[in-house]
Amino acid sequence: MTIYIGNLSFQATEDDIREVFVEYGTVQRISLPTDRETGRKRGFAFVDMGTESEEEKAIEELDGAEWMGREIRLNKAKPRENRR
Repeated sequence: MTIYIGNLSFQATEDDIREVFVEYGTVQRISLPTDRETGRKRGFAFVDMGTESEEEKAIEELDGAEWMGREIRLNKAKPRENRR
């Protein structure tokens, strides 16, 4: 039950994300990837919610919302493919 958040502000922190998503249920984990070379945030994140219904409600209500000056995009995260 992982949500992908795209077009995320580079200033967003894990605490900022948790504060928003806890309104929709249990936040189990947040991943805020950074660039390997520069250490800068990459403009997207993943949030694991407690249940599928919590995930669906968050996506429904937050997809397309303006947050921290950006119109964020949310959808169910797709499984990561093996890189070779």
